[in-house]
Amino acid sequence: MKSTWRFLTAIFCVFALAATLGCGGGKPAEQKKENAAAFTTIKDDLGREVTLAKKPERIVVTSASFLEPLHAVGGDVVGRPDSKSTPDWAKDKTSIGRVYNVDLEKLLACAPDLVIANKGMNEKLLQPLEINKIPCVVVDMKNYEEVKNEVRIFSQITGEKEKGDALIASMDEKIKAVAERLPKKKLRVAILHSTAQGLSVQLDTSIAGSTAKMLGFENVASGMKALEGNPDAAPYSIETLVEQNPEIIFVTSMGKIDEVKRGMEETISLNPAWQTIPAVKNGKMFYLSQEHFLLSPGIEYPAAVEEMAKQVYPELFK
Repeated sequence: MKSTWRFLTAIFCVFALAATLGCGGGKPAEQKKENAAAFTTIKDDLGREVTLAKKPERIVVTSASFLEPLHAVGGDVVGRPDSKSTPDWAKDKTSIGRVYNVDLEKLLACAPDLVIANKGMNEKLLQPLEINKIPCVVVDMKNYEEVKNEVRIFSQITGEKEKGDALIASMDEKIKAVAERLPKKKLRVAILHSTAQGLSVQLDTSIAGSTAKMLGFENVASGMKALEGNPDAAPYSIETLVEQNPEIIFVTSMGKIDEVKRGMEETISLNPAWQTIPAVKNGKMFYLSQEHFLLSPGIEYPAAVEEMAKQVYPELFK
C-alpha cells in the first residue's frame, strides 16, 4: 500500500512540474523568442537599449550630421532638419525644422518607423515619440571615436555591418596617412572658440581637440575644468593662455572667418600680453573652417585632419 502511494505521489509531482513549465515557465522562453525574432537591438548614447522589430523603412534624423554616415551604409531618410550642409540627395526630403527646434508635428507627419535624435538637443522628443510608439535612437557625434561608434550603430540600423566596417577602416587609413607625414615633434597647441559672447577654450573632446590629438599635437587645455553645460570647452583667460605658452593657436568660430579674424586682431592689439605667446609672436595663429570644425564633420573627419595639418605644415601638402 505504501509503495502504491509513493508511486501515485511521484506521478502527481511530475504532472505538477510539467504544468508549471507549461504556464509560468514559458514566459521567459516566449520573451527570448520575441527578442530573437527582432531585427536588431541597439545600445544608444543614452545607455538605452532600443529594439527594432523590423528593418526601418521610414527614418527621420534630427541632425544633418547624421545624413552622410547613414547614407554611406545604405540608409535613406523621409525627414531631416534644415541645414546649409544638407547633401544633394537629401534636399528633397521633408523638413522638420532646425536641429535646435524640431517641429514635432512635421516630424510625426513623416510617419517614421525610427527617429535618430541628437544627444544634448533632442531628448525632449523621447516622451512624445514613446506615446506614439515610435522608436528613437539617441546618438552623440562630435569627436572621431563617437563618429566611428555612430557608423556602427547606423550599419546596425541598415543591416549593412560590412559597409560600416569598411567605412571605418577607410577613415582610419586616411587619417593615419596624414599623421605619418608630419614631423614627430609634439607641438603645444591652444584651440580657441570665438562667439559674439567672447572666447572659450576647446578641450580634447571637442571636434578640433579630437583632430589635434590624432595629429599628435598636445592640447594645452587638457585637464582643464569644463564649463557648466558645455563639456567640450573650458573658460578662457589671457593669463592662463600666457602661462600655457602654446606654439600654435587654432581658432574656430560661428561667424564669418574674415570678421572673426578682424575681431581677434583687435583683441590682440589691445593687450600686450598676447605678444608674449610664441604662437602670436611667430605668426602661428590659424583659423579653421566651419565646414569641418563648427559641426561634426562626420565621415569627413579625414578631411578635417588634413585641413588642420595643412595649416601648420603647408609645405608637406603641396
